[in-house]
Amino acid sequence: MRNLFILVLAGLCFAACNKEVDLLPEDQLKADIEKIENYLQDNNLLSKAQEHPSGIYYYIDSVGPGANPLISDEVSVRYKGYLLNGTVFDQTQGNDSISFKLQNLIEGWRIAIPLLKEGGHGTFLLPSYLGYGNFPPPRSVIGRNEVLIFDIELVDIK
Repeated sequence: MRNLFILVLAGLCFAACNKEVDLLPEDQLKADIEKIENYLQDNNLLSKAQEHPSGIYYYIDSVGPGANPLISDEVSVRYKGYLLNGTVFDQTQGNDSISFKLQNLIEGWRIAIPLLKEGGHGTFLLPSYLGYGNFPPPRSVIGRNEVLIFDIELVDIK
C-alpha cells in the first residue's frame, strides 16, 4: 500500500512539472507583446511597425486604392499564417483567394482586415488572445497562447 502511495505521489509530481503554467490574461498579453517586439527587433521591422490599441503590431506594405471593409462585409483575401519561428500553418495557394464573412473570423482578423483598403497588403502580429488563445485548432502546429503572424492581401470586398 505504501509503495502505491509513493507511486501515485511521484506521478502527480511528474504531471505537475510538465503542466503548462497559465498566466493571467494581462500577464499573457505582456509576454506576447515582448515576443512580438523581440521578433520585430530581430527582423529589423521595429521602426516600420505600428501598434494598434488591441496589442496587434502591423505594417502596411501597400495601402490599396479601394475602400476599407466593414465588419458586416464579406472579404476575399490571400494570406499566409505563420508562427514566430517561421513555421507556416495555413495559406492560400498561388493567386487563389478565399472569401469569408469578416464577422465570422478570429478577433485578430476582425481588427486587422479593416485596417487595409481593397487591394492593400499588410503584415499583422497577433497576441495570442486575438488568435486562438488556450484553444488552438486540433492537430495544428499552433500551440496554446501562440503569437500568430499573418501576411494578408485584401483582394475584394463584397
